[in-house]
Amino acid sequence: MTLPGRLRPWFRRLPVVTRLVLAVAITMSLVLSGAAGLVYWRVRTALDQQLNDDLTTYRHSLDQAVRTGTRLPPGPSGSLQQVLDAHGRVLRSSDALRHQPLLTSAELRAVTRGATVRRDVGSLLPITPGTLRLQAKRVTADGQTRIVIAAVRRGHRDEALRELLAQLAIASGLTLIAASYVGYRTARAALRPVERYRSGAATLADGVQNLRLDVPADHEDEITRLGHTLNHMLDRLAESAERERRFVADASHELRTPLSLLRAEVDVALHRPRSAGELTETLRSVDAEVQRLIDLSNALLDLEELNSTQHITRAPVELADLVEAAVAPHRRTAERAGRPLIVDAARATVDVDARWLRPAIGNLLDNALRHGQGTVRLTATVHDSALRLRVTDEGSGFPPEFLPRAFDRFARAEASRTSEGSGLGLAFVHAVATAHGGTARAENTGLGTAVTLDLPC
Repeated sequence: MTLPGRLRPWFRRLPVVTRLVLAVAITMSLVLSGAAGLVYWRVRTALDQQLNDDLTTYRHSLDQAVRTGTRLPPGPSGSLQQVLDAHGRVLRSSDALRHQPLLTSAELRAVTRGATVRRDVGSLLPITPGTLRLQAKRVTADGQTRIVIAAVRRGHRDEALRELLAQLAIASGLTLIAASYVGYRTARAALRPVERYRSGAATLADGVQNLRLDVPADHEDEITRLGHTLNHMLDRLAESAERERRFVADASHELRTPLSLLRAEVDVALHRPRSAGELTETLRSVDAEVQRLIDLSNALLDLEELNSTQHITRAPVELADLVEAAVAPHRRTAERAGRPLIVDAARATVDVDARWLRPAIGNLLDNALRHGQGTVRLTATVHDSALRLRVTDEGSGFPPEFLPRAFDRFARAEASRTSEGSGLGLAFVHAVATAHGGTARAENTGLGTAVTLDLPC
């Protein structure tokens, strides 16, 4: 339904239920008007056809009587007749007409020229008495021009049409009222869940935690899908709020130790005069703590970026080149520690996000070199469109109680938070695997530790 330009702003300001009811009412009015008009036209056409047939038959009998000079025959009930000469003088007429001419001057001239005139006298609405339908035609009798007029009363036909109009108006009005009521009830029922969702969202704005909307599980319509979408959005908001809370809590907790050490080093340095060597040693300690703060901040920001967006950009890359780029920074560390670093990467092209996967491999190698023992081995294989990365060492393995939380943030096998490392390496690895739609797992093999990544590629 298209509204005129001036009505659109007013219509849009109305409540949705009111707009729907108005739309239903207007549409039903148009439909009912069309249906009523069609019914009225069909009935009127049928009545007019019957009336015209009776009138034509009656006029033909009058024409025959005038030509033969016999008495005018009686017509249907309520019929009238009149015979005029060429100048419009009434020669014969029904008693009810009392020599009142039925034709106008223009109609008389038209009939005299040979035309057939058909006309209604009186109107359907408003009601007028003495309504007629007449038909006039020229006839020649004894060499003289005569005009024969046959007329029948339309009273029964008009009364039937007026009754039909009244019944159609009543039926259409009742139907419109019923349709508007049903439309109102339907709109209210359909929008009731929306109002419930709005109330739920309002309580969320008031600070309610862990809110979920009450969405029926046995429905599958647009409103239900909206509810599921809103619940999904609320879950994402809750996850985002939880990540933010964890980020702030973890960051404040982890930054406290290096900042405290920095403050202690500075306080000791300022407590009494120090030699140049002592100040140099203090500055080295401060530099180490600052670097630790930088590494921790970068790790937190990278992990938060990956977890908050869950978005990766896949691109084809040579697996061997990717692995070599990740391993290269760690070869010197392995040489200084006197530990073999063996890499076995398949010659294949994989569809991954190298920006995130490369540091994830680096974190696995760094953990193995820092906390493990013996040979560190990295294998990268592709099978059935799946990439498997596995890093093993020959150390004592993870403590059994640590394995279930190995990929948690700031989880360390050692209890002390002053131990080497931030506890974010495996958490970052797990986040990269999840972002790729894969999995990460840690296990003790009996010969050491193994961390495996399985990624679709």
